[in-house]
Amino acid sequence: MDLGLSGARVAVTGASRGIGRAIAQVFAEEGADLALCARTPEPLAEAARELESTGAKVFSRPLDVTDHDALPVFVDDAAAELGGLDVLVSNVSGGSAPTPDQWERGFAADVMPFVRLAEAAEPHLRSSERGGSVVLVSTTSALHVTEPAGPRSYGAVKAALNHHAASLARAWAGEGIRVNTVSPGPIEFPGGGWDRRRNNDPELYESIRERIPHGRLGRPEEVARAVVFLAGPAATFVTGQNLVVDGGFLDRV
Repeated sequence: MDLGLSGARVAVTGASRGIGRAIAQVFAEEGADLALCARTPEPLAEAARELESTGAKVFSRPLDVTDHDALPVFVDDAAAELGGLDVLVSNVSGGSAPTPDQWERGFAADVMPFVRLAEAAEPHLRSSERGGSVVLVSTTSALHVTEPAGPRSYGAVKAALNHHAASLARAWAGEGIRVNTVSPGPIEFPGGGWDRRRNNDPELYESIRERIPHGRLGRPEEVARAVVFLAGPAATFVTGQNLVVDGGFLDRV
C-alpha cells in the first residue's frame, strides 16, 4: 500500500532507539525525509547514519526534551533544513519509575514537551501543501487503572496528553492539521523496560504476557506502522482518534 509519504518532511522526537527509532525507519522506507532528536548523541548519530543509507535526508540534533526553550528551536531548524514540515511525531516520555519526583518529572518530560512541540510546529504544519499531521505516542496506561501499588503519575500524565491531543485536533481541523494518538501496550525491545523486567522481574513479565490474547508482547515496528499510517494521506479523514496497538491487552469495549 502506498501511504503517499514520499518526499514528506517528518520530525520525530526520541528517535534513537525503541519505538522512536522504528518510527523513523518506517518513514524513511516510505520515502520521507527526517528531523530527529534524542538525548544521547552517539545512538542518535548512529541512527542518522543508518537512516541516510536508505536515501532519506536526515537532520539530527542531540536534545533533552526537558529543555523547553530548545524544543521550538529544534522544530524551526528542522523545518529550515527540510524545507518545511508536514508531520510531527512526539515520542518522548519521562518514564514510569515511581521516584519521589514522578509527578514533576511527568509534567516536565511528558506534558510540556508535547505542548511546546505542537505550538512550535503549528505554523509549519499549517503551511504544508500535503496537510499537516501530528501523532502523539501515548500508552495504554492512560486508559485503564491496574497499578496494584496505588496511584502513580504515569497513566494520569499520559491521560492528560491524550486530552490535549484531542483538543488540538478539534482546534486545528479548520487549518488542515490532523492530530491523532497511538497508544501502545507492552512493547519489548533490547534494552527497553520490558526487556529488563523479563530478566529482573520474570513473575511480573509473565503475568503481563499472559494477559495479552496475542500471547506475546509487541514489537516497536508494529507501533511504528500505526503511527506512519495515521500521519500520512492514507488517513486524511482521521483526526482526534486514539489508536490502541496492544495485541488485545485492554479488555474494554
